[in-house]
This record gives sequence, structure tokens and C-alpha cells, in this order.
Amino acid sequence: MTKRFTPPSAQSLGAVAIAAALAAFAGVATAQSTRTPQAHPGYAVSSDGRVVQNGFGQCVRAGHWVPANAAEPCDRIAVAQVPPPPAPVAAAPEPKPEPAPAPLAQAAPAPAPIAQPEPPRPVIQKITLSADVLFDFDKAELRDAGKRRLDELADQIKDADVDEIVAVGYADRIASEQYNQKLSEERAQAVKRYLEERGAKGNRVTAEGKGEAAPVTGDDCKKMGPERGSNRKLVACLQPDRRVEIEVLGTRQVAGDVPPAGTGATAPASSGSTTR
Repeated sequence: MTKRFTPPSAQSLGAVAIAAALAAFAGVATAQSTRTPQAHPGYAVSSDGRVVQNGFGQCVRAGHWVPANAAEPCDRIAVAQVPPPPAPVAAAPEPKPEPAPAPLAQAAPAPAPIAQPEPPRPVIQKITLSADVLFDFDKAELRDAGKRRLDELADQIKDADVDEIVAVGYADRIASEQYNQKLSEERAQAVKRYLEERGAKGNRVTAEGKGEAAPVTGDDCKKMGPERGSNRKLVACLQPDRRVEIEVLGTRQVAGDVPPAGTGATAPASSGSTTR
């Protein structure tokens, strides 16, 4: 007896389709469960400690996810997109300092010119006249004997071209230093005035006093008693210190036959008179 084929009803077909879909979903779920990655920071994690995946198999990121949390297999693309750390750039070697240029040879400085001393002025005549010849004791007025000595000097230089006449007075150490300084100046001025009266130009005659300076007796008159004018032994010993030096500067045009004036001998002291 032949059986007739009875086609399945629509209800039975629908049941079969649902069963097949469930089976397929179960297979997918089973496959997904086998590929679900372990927990990683930055991803949502299920109760069993695995990363939660959506229906497309993508890992669900947590709200605090940052690119630094990217991990395989969830974010292969993200991992690939993270640029590798830049290779360390080798530091450029420091340039070696250039050697300092050799110092230029300095020319030796020219030696300073040596100051040439002024040539000494030519001296026509230089004499030293004793104060005993020129003046009385403690006076600055010329004696007649002193005038005669100055007349001799004026005659000896009248043929010369005189640039300057210098008269310097000196005193001994008796009396105060101030007193002797004044006395030496007054006596030099007296000589200057007289030479001007004899024709010497006033702007060419100079006078100065040096008081007790430059004694010529040295130690010869030490320990000779009290230092006063009444000590005749000391006064006589100090006679060379009492003097007037006269220097005539210039050139002589005509040589004279007259011998130069002498130093002037000390006149014998009269009774009661001593020249200071």
C-alpha cells in the first residue's frame, strides 16, 4: 500500500527554524566564550574575570580606557596604531674648541728717550768773599774794603757777555737760625744793589740767603765752648762759614789779562769787633 507524503505544516517549520537559530547562537556563544580574553585594565570585566564582548566580538571599553590600555586581542588595530617610541637620537658630538690663535708678535716698544741733562751754563767768574771783608759785625752795609773787592769783580767781567750774576749769602751757626737766615739774605741783597750801581742790569742779578746751610768748617769747630759771639775762639774758627759766594754766568768775548778775583782774606779783627 503506497503512503502519501504529507508536507509539514507551517507551524512545524517555524519550530524547526527557531531550533536551528538557537543552535547556531549557542555555537556562536560557545565559540565566543572560548575566545574571550582575560581581564585587562581599561575594559569591562564579567563576574568570571573575563573581558565583556558585544555581539560583534569586540571588547567593551570602560569609561576610563586610554590608548595606553590597548591589549590584544581586543584592540589589535589600536595596538598597531600606537606609534613606537622614537628611537633615541644620538647626541651630536660637541664641537672641539678651535685652538686659540697664536699671539701676534708684538714689536718691542721703543726705548724711552733718555733725558739729556741741560748743559751747564758757562761760568765766567766764581769767587767767594769773606763776610769779614764785606761787612762789619752784625751789619749788612758794605764796608769800603768790600766795595773795592766788588769793583775789582766788575772790572774783570766788563768785557764779557753776562747772562746772570748770582749772589748767595751764608752765616755761621752762632745765634738763632731765623736770625742768621735774615742776615744772610740782607747781605746778599747789599751785594746785588752795589753791582747794579756798577752797571749790571737789575734783571740779571739775583740774590738769596741760605743762613746756616752748607757750613764749610765741618767738625773743626766742635767742643770749643759756648755758642755765642763773645767766644772769640769759636768765632774765629767759624769765619769760613760767614761768606758771600758770587757766580757770574755768560760768555767772555775778549780774554782778559787780569787774574780772577781772590777769595778775599779775612781782615784782622779790630778790638771789640767780630763779623758774624
